[in-house]
Amino acid sequence: VSRAPLAKITAYKKRMGWTIPWHSSFESDFNVDFGVSPETPQADVYQDGETFGLSVFLRDGDSVFRTYFTTARGVEALGSVWSFLDMTPLGRQEDWEDSPAGYPQTKPYQWWRRHDEY
Repeated sequence: VSRAPLAKITAYKKRMGWTIPWHSSFESDFNVDFGVSPETPQADVYQDGETFGLSVFLRDGDSVFRTYFTTARGVEALGSVWSFLDMTPLGRQEDWEDSPAGYPQTKPYQWWRRHDEY
């Protein structure tokens, strides 16, 4: 689920070569209700107040239960690349880490690139 209009999601899916089902929460309260968008913008929050959230649901007959939720650094266990970078002497070189003078640093998650951006 993304907050973008469906047309924008469809174009992005095509660009990335993805075939997974993807839905839009555009012009709805879904993102606020599920804790991934604040009701009002907040300073120093990932990407203008938007953040990634991982929810796990269980359906039992007609009832649906949200059984797990995590966001921000809590989802890193799903992507082993973060763990490998964290073991290196300079880590991810994000602005919260101590790095030698002259070494590049970026805000968290701002240094990665999509497959067609290299």
